[in-house]
Amino acid sequence: MSKQNKNNGNDQVIGDFFKKSLVVIAILAVVVLVVIYLMNRTDDIKQVEEQTFQAPVKLKKQFDPPEVLFMEQAAQRGINFIHENGATGERMLPETMGSGVAFIDYDNDGDQDLLFVNGSHWQWNEAKISQQTLYENNGEGQFTDVSKKMGIADQFYGTGVAIGDVNNDGFDDIFIAAVGKNHLYVNQSGQGFKKSPALLDCTEDGWSTSSGFFDYDNDGDLDLMVLNYVQWSKELDLSADYKIDGIGRAYGPPSNFPGTHNCLFENQLGQSENLFVDVTDLSGIKVKNSATGKFEGKSLALVFSDINSDGWQDIIIANDTTKNFVFVNQKDKTFLEQGSEVGLAYNDSGKATGAMGVDTAFYKNNNDMAVSVGNFANEMTSFYVNRANMGFFTDESVITGIGPQSRLALSFGLFFFDYDLDGRLDLFQTNGHVENDINKVQAVQNYAQKSQLFWNCGNDCERTYVPIENTGDLTGLDMVGRAAAYADIDNDGDYDVVVTQVAQKAKLFINQGPKQNTNQQKNNWIGIKLKSNKAIIGAKITLVSEKGTQVFNYSPTKSYLSQVQIGQIIGLGDSKITQIMISYRGGEKQIDKFVLKSWNTIKIE
Repeated sequence: MSKQNKNNGNDQVIGDFFKKSLVVIAILAVVVLVVIYLMNRTDDIKQVEEQTFQAPVKLKKQFDPPEVLFMEQAAQRGINFIHENGATGERMLPETMGSGVAFIDYDNDGDQDLLFVNGSHWQWNEAKISQQTLYENNGEGQFTDVSKKMGIADQFYGTGVAIGDVNNDGFDDIFIAAVGKNHLYVNQSGQGFKKSPALLDCTEDGWSTSSGFFDYDNDGDLDLMVLNYVQWSKELDLSADYKIDGIGRAYGPPSNFPGTHNCLFENQLGQSENLFVDVTDLSGIKVKNSATGKFEGKSLALVFSDINSDGWQDIIIANDTTKNFVFVNQKDKTFLEQGSEVGLAYNDSGKATGAMGVDTAFYKNNNDMAVSVGNFANEMTSFYVNRANMGFFTDESVITGIGPQSRLALSFGLFFFDYDLDGRLDLFQTNGHVENDINKVQAVQNYAQKSQLFWNCGNDCERTYVPIENTGDLTGLDMVGRAAAYADIDNDGDYDVVVTQVAQKAKLFINQGPKQNTNQQKNNWIGIKLKSNKAIIGAKITLVSEKGTQVFNYSPTKSYLSQVQIGQIIGLGDSKITQIMISYRGGEKQIDKFVLKSWNTIKIE
């Protein structure tokens, strides 16, 4: 560039700057004049009279939470189960994920027995004694270990559990998922269990987690859904070499491992020598990322629910750090994954969460359906709501009161249940971190954490859910909580809760009802058990009372690695029942005769 051109260019720059400066000066002058004008308008200033302050009017009613006690009584009731995770310092990821628990009336004597799934030592380490453990209930909530007698005391690295009558003989059978080979135990009329030779794995050397029985094709027998977490091996785990400053080697996140897919097995009772046939490839449940072509699933928990009210069971699956799945039943033995389309794939920020446990409920006694998902630390528990069958869920964690109180917790087992029998579904979640030494690097986090109970205070409250701490041991003990389930173990009409821990003792919390120092009386309730010569899981119970309509899905699959009692306790408060309807496989039955404060067994054709 010539010297003349350079000077011309500089002149142009200076000229442009001068013009812009004049504009800025003009704007500032106008602003100053306006301010001076407003300051001198004394004629418009009026004296304001001081008035007495009035508190904001509370537009909605406030309710006092009930005072209901839960007492931890595992040892007192004969339960001494301790989880074995095989940890010796190598920090293998399965060691921190825990194992499941299930309630099962295996001998059909009318009370709930208790099955604990156990892990094991690793094959490359010194053997430790551990076993799957079955406790028999004597009818009064006292338990005796009958594992060896019943043929359950096997040693393998167990994870999740499913309960269901796979051969329609009237006795519930047991499926136990595992790191490695899964196992099916067929009930021999309450006299013991026989291990089935059925191959119930659809991936090589898989790590299966939660599982559940349901009738996916509406043919009257129970099919089996098995979730898988990640592609895992000792070599993969060690090669990831995950470390945290201040701790050293730590349990790695699922992002260190490739995703995988889940399994579906169709029950061909009476049609084939092999009771279950692998229909995974035909069913449409294999989900791959469209961009990478890799499997997206890192699945930990599932719940069955007819989300579109078409009479066919759909599947909601909680995935850890990847989008949640919703498999919508196409009524032709296939599913269509629509998690994003129905609003359950991501949280309210559009992000995938570290999802662990899951459950669903009609939480407001109307057609508003909720799906709640327990998430990783520093992520709120998700609370998705589909209002009045709109077909789309929105994350309402904050406005329902769940979100802010659950943000710090790392939640695993989670479920809805009516702990105080007032006719509204409350929410429980058990918490515990995955890293033993997390407090060394995060002051607000602890390995053992308190469980949380959220009371449903009804439609007239500012927030539907209120955190409750005055429940005795249930929310008072620090635990490394993992699996959680509920049942009425002593047949007194209220739900008791069991929680497993990592490498520690399981806890059993007995519902004591209202505190003795209150004037509260135990609410009315009705218990419903369904009986049929065909698979009955998946039925819909609708109860109409003066408080509104309560709807329940008759399925024990929920929470995390767990199964709750098969049977439904329905709290009534002080209201009266006007109608009970049972819907099953396209038919409906109205219940005209029933007994309050008792279990009612209803025959379904």
